[in-house]
Amino acid sequence: MVDALIIIIVLVLLFIALKGSVRHFRGEGPCCGGSSSPVREKTLSGPVMAERRMRIDGMHCQNCAARVKKAIDEIKGAVSEVDFASGIAVVRMDRSIDDIVLKKAVEKAGYTVLSISGQ
Repeated sequence: MVDALIIIIVLVLLFIALKGSVRHFRGEGPCCGGSSSPVREKTLSGPVMAERRMRIDGMHCQNCAARVKKAIDEIKGAVSEVDFASGIAVVRMDRSIDDIVLKKAVEKAGYTVLSISGQ
């Protein structure tokens, strides 16, 4: 009888853990130490001079995308749109910003830049 009770408890805990993992990888709910607070939109002070597309690995949810956006938007002259599902960040710049600066900002936030393309 005790063995059956232990098995039922383990199965319930396993179900709860699995449900949480599925929600995490779908990008539902807070994860990665983030919160669901809205991201402030930044605008450029001048016209768009250049645009880059960055392929980023490691984003699992909207909170991850918000962390990447915040890291890029902290760069003077850069504003971004980040989609965690596709792993793409589009960065618009009103001045010349070296790709290394963009890459370091994303890596400092804890993510991996796979490629940077654009003019």
